[in-house]
Amino acid sequence: MGGISIWQLLIILVIVMLLFGTKKLRNIGSDLGGAIKGFKQAVNEGEQEQAKALEEQKQAEEPAAETKTADAKQDNQKSA
Repeated sequence: MGGISIWQLLIILVIVMLLFGTKKLRNIGSDLGGAIKGFKQAVNEGEQEQAKALEEQKQAEEPAAETKTADAKQDNQKSA
């Protein structure tokens, strides 16, 4: 009643094949697959760049924290 049966899907598939032909459908499928592959690749590259930027930021913060600690120790030694 509310869903699409297997027979309706088969009829739609036959109509689409008659309209576009198998060669055109194959081309559309390969284009769609290439687009999905490119999208996944771009997402992975973005995640890698983001992780690299976070790591560089952490490395930049570590020497600054060490310098502040060393300066504080020197100030304490001078005042003592």
